[in-house]
Amino acid sequence: MKDKGSIYRYSITLVFALSFLLSFGQGKASNIVYNNKVEKEIFTYADTLQLDYYSQKKDIDSDRPLLVIVHGGGFAGGKRDNPYEVEFANQMAVNGYAVASISYRLTRKGKSFSCDCPSAEKMETFVATSEDISKAVLFLHSRKEKLQFNENKTVLIGSSAGAEGVLNTVFMQDHYLFKQIPKFPVAGIISLAGAVVDKEYITDSTKVPTLFFHGKKDNLVPYGTAPHHYCKPDEVGYLMLDGAEAMAEQLKKLNTSYILAVDPEGNHDWAGLGYKQLPLINEFLEKIILKQNFIQQTVQLKRLSND
Repeated sequence: MKDKGSIYRYSITLVFALSFLLSFGQGKASNIVYNNKVEKEIFTYADTLQLDYYSQKKDIDSDRPLLVIVHGGGFAGGKRDNPYEVEFANQMAVNGYAVASISYRLTRKGKSFSCDCPSAEKMETFVATSEDISKAVLFLHSRKEKLQFNENKTVLIGSSAGAEGVLNTVFMQDHYLFKQIPKFPVAGIISLAGAVVDKEYITDSTKVPTLFFHGKKDNLVPYGTAPHHYCKPDEVGYLMLDGAEAMAEQLKKLNTSYILAVDPEGNHDWAGLGYKQLPLINEFLEKIILKQNFIQQTVQLKRLSND
């Protein structure tokens, strides 16, 4: 980014190129021009798993942050090029960021992930997602000179299941099930309606500044502390999770920056609506990640007129 003191918001019209080359070899890329400012490259980072990399076509600052987006879908569906993710990725790329949106193994596809899914299988799902996030980020980091970004300014962004993926990847890394996953530098997290397995694993060695979006009336992912899918203690899928409020409290104790953005009447739709909160996202990235200001703040979300 040329001017790190300000971020400008652009209205983007996505225009697909008339033709593009597809190449699916490991590390190969295909280029798709969305508009006259942003180009998308498709990389295969592991087996059949791919990621979309969005970047300005010119005037690139090699010290710019890398934003890595992990989509939602209950670990059973969703895709890296969902409309919310595509629009957000393009907007942030125009603003000067390097942006990647990744696919990961949908280990619950065709299977339940509710109260009839054993808690051990839920943990296996969380671990598998973190493994893929790690592979994708390390793949990108290995190409930092070519792609031109600062790996130490990597920010993970997740929606719903993707938010659980990024939160567990960073905050649960000292848990015995996650310890074997390769580590990488993370400057911050943006969580859209996510939760972590256990906030007590957020320590001085795992803490990072975090922006949380959450609705207090979310009936899928808890805002505070509650069982996954609100399962009963006698059900096999009973697994306690800590949501945005609980994680913010832990970060506060650890003197770490956070912004807790909450909608008192909101539900799980903030898994998508959070992408539209560009002023708050830009404030978090500019003030906390880039300028490293210390901020601990709770804000009440207001839905935009087109939400």
